[in-house]
Amino acid sequence: MAKDMAGRISDLLCSQDMTQKDLALAANITESAVSHYLKGDRVPRGANLVKVSKALGVTTDYLLGQDDAHCKDGDLKIVKTLIARNASQMTKEEKMELLSILISGE
Repeated sequence: MAKDMAGRISDLLCSQDMTQKDLALAANITESAVSHYLKGDRVPRGANLVKVSKALGVTTDYLLGQDDAHCKDGDLKIVKTLIARNASQMTKEEKMELLSILISGE
């Protein structure tokens, strides 16, 4: 399970153009912990699992391999969740860029 989760976290970091440090900061966990998760040495549990999933914009079930929604029809739901969580932190320009992308379909 640890290796599967490591792969999921690694894929998410890559697809979101995030570094280990970015994830550590976003999840409020140590960089060392993130490193262990990515190596498959450890699996985040409890509060850290929730923090990592929120920082990556996926469910804990997805990270645990119980749900593949991130890879299939769940993408729109995940995008909506990410936008809702981050809208207050986005600049007006970022919001306009997002709207432009959504309208153009690119």
